[in-house]
Amino acid sequence: MRALLSTVGFLLLLLLSHHGGKTGAADAEHNLIATDSHTHRHRRHHGHRRGEEFEYSALSCRAYSASLDEFGAVGDGVTSNTAAFRDAVSQLSRFADHGGSLLFVPAGRWLTGSFNLTSHFTLFLHRDAVLLASQEESDYEVIEPLPSYGRGRDTDGGRFISLLFGSNLTDLVITGENGTIDGQGEPWWGKFKRGELKYTRPYLIEIMHSNGIQISNLTFLNSPSWHIHPVYSSNIVIQGLTILAPVTVPNTDGINPDSCTNTRIEDCYIVSGDDCIAVKSGWDQYGINYGMPTKQLLIRRLTCISPDSAVIALGSEMSGGIEDVRAEDIVAINSESGIRYVIKINRFGLVPFD
Repeated sequence: MRALLSTVGFLLLLLLSHHGGKTGAADAEHNLIATDSHTHRHRRHHGHRRGEEFEYSALSCRAYSASLDEFGAVGDGVTSNTAAFRDAVSQLSRFADHGGSLLFVPAGRWLTGSFNLTSHFTLFLHRDAVLLASQEESDYEVIEPLPSYGRGRDTDGGRFISLLFGSNLTDLVITGENGTIDGQGEPWWGKFKRGELKYTRPYLIEIMHSNGIQISNLTFLNSPSWHIHPVYSSNIVIQGLTILAPVTVPNTDGINPDSCTNTRIEDCYIVSGDDCIAVKSGWDQYGINYGMPTKQLLIRRLTCISPDSAVIALGSEMSGGIEDVRAEDIVAINSESGIRYVIKINRFGLVPFD
């Protein structure tokens, strides 16, 4: 369906027989609406313009806030701010049980390596804020492969941690006024193509083993590999994103829910050299043994461009199974396929149709 320009109003329901005829994706829609975003007015007491107010939509409001420049960060696009981000999150994590906290990233170009996020926390990017991902391998810790994969995707060994990373978190919001997170992925793409990497490339965001996640109102550019990867997590809202990567660069998937439950993806614009949305649940014996399907997934109101891949792909890493997926109101432009069921030799997963 190359050169396709059409509005695809499709409904995909993948149901297990033991659900007794209930539509799990409809249940996901109900559950997520019950915890939907609310508009919060936040007074920023720190930074260049004291007392400035701004509004944002999020699942939770926060009692405490700080601006990144309070921690010695310099937004000149050259100075490394990895230590500043890490210090800011560490300091603000003290308020997790006392109303939560918000880190405001003001206008500027903020170069940084990987840093971890925390619970009951909001990362908010000003409209003119750009997070520039470091291109230095030394700025990314090497971590173990995911248990449902058993190895890295690019190599047999471990993997570089993502730019923004979190594990075992509750109530995390990553949002802004359409600020930008730029992966600066070109050097990584070249190293991968030349076989120079010892470890799997980092993603821009990976959230693991977590509950209550919102990622919204941001622009993501040029990830070294996948852009957004929630995995082993539940109750996730991803909305209002622009994700852009060269259509000639493979593996730059937009959003990849992986062994997740109750996820809503909506109102996004994605241009990718790979699948715009790829639904996953691990691969081969590792995914089978881990046994955590992706289920109760709602995808709606997307515009996608993927000349060599799919708007929505099921697999190929789906050995843990996929259940209860609903997709509707999708615009596919110049994309190879609308929905693609991807399988490989000796790889399979349970994707029941009703």
